[in-house]
Amino acid sequence: MLNRTFWKGRRVLLTGHTGFKGSWLSLWLDRMGANVTGYALDPPTQPNLFDLAKVASCMRSIRGDIRDFQQIKNTIAECRPEVVIHMAAQSVVRRSYEDPIETYSSNVMGTVHVLEALRQLKQPCAVVNVTSDKCYANREWVWGYREDEAMGGRDPYSNSKGCAELVTTAYRESYFPPASFSRHGVALASARAGNAIGGGDWTSNQLIPDLIRAFLSGEPCLIRNPLATRPWQFVLEPLRGYLMLAERVAEDPIRFASGWNFGPADEDAKPVSWIADELVRLWGNRASWSHDGSLHPHEAHLLKLDASKSKALLGWHPLLPINLALEWIAEWYRAFQAESNLEGFTRIQIERYEMLSQPLSAHVALPR
Repeated sequence: MLNRTFWKGRRVLLTGHTGFKGSWLSLWLDRMGANVTGYALDPPTQPNLFDLAKVASCMRSIRGDIRDFQQIKNTIAECRPEVVIHMAAQSVVRRSYEDPIETYSSNVMGTVHVLEALRQLKQPCAVVNVTSDKCYANREWVWGYREDEAMGGRDPYSNSKGCAELVTTAYRESYFPPASFSRHGVALASARAGNAIGGGDWTSNQLIPDLIRAFLSGEPCLIRNPLATRPWQFVLEPLRGYLMLAERVAEDPIRFASGWNFGPADEDAKPVSWIADELVRLWGNRASWSHDGSLHPHEAHLLKLDASKSKALLGWHPLLPINLALEWIAEWYRAFQAESNLEGFTRIQIERYEMLSQPLSAHVALPR
């Protein structure tokens, strides 16, 4: 469970707050009473969750580029954060093929900029650098990757995330060694999560947004790799992991300042076609998909994470099975279609999710 007392009034810097995951996390941090400063570019899509859920109203929102070292340095110096959650990134595999310079400069040098700004600030801080499940050298194994597996990546996006992990390790060992925490005060961890899915995602060339756009337009959705298997998880699952990790690394950096996986249960690592079929069934109204057989850049066929370390040492484990996650996602986009109050609806889903971690007696009347 999360320690709400830890977050109450705590100064948090969240990079990438205008994105899909960043918007969900901003609302959750606000719910727990944190004092949040966000640093990011404009929302990456239209429509977007950041605007639809009025996220800017609950935080201090700064528009800035993670590739601009002086600006992020000034922001961090002004904010003087007690916790940093670094999520700003170029996050799309196919886009990385089109613009590798943007991908590497954002994902690698952006990470360097955040960590170097913290090094120069010389103030105690707990840091969670969010990378990706794709940071590992993917051997197409049937078992999940563990935190001590080799970094790698065949495409520029995956490779850039492996590089970001190596940067994190270098800064931790060179400047922020856990054994010397009393001297430098910075506790640095990294988090690697599966394919986060949820309402409010409109990212191009991603399965759920592509399906929803097709459903709303009444067209079949073209899917590139229907047989590919991914570690699907509802967006709040890894976000809860990041928050729990930040709490623990602040309390005990010697034990927790390292890399951590947050992946779904093995049975929730499903083929793309299974996810598409389920969402088609839930949406109804003649929704459909078909295989796009044209040539596309390489994407991994099989990818799974082993989250045993997080389960054993953090007490984190998935709460929402994939079938229920897809129901929640369909509900969110139905609310969008009906032009409902999406700020309120998104906050209600956060409250419903929080209640899943409570004793069974608290589950009797989930708010809807």
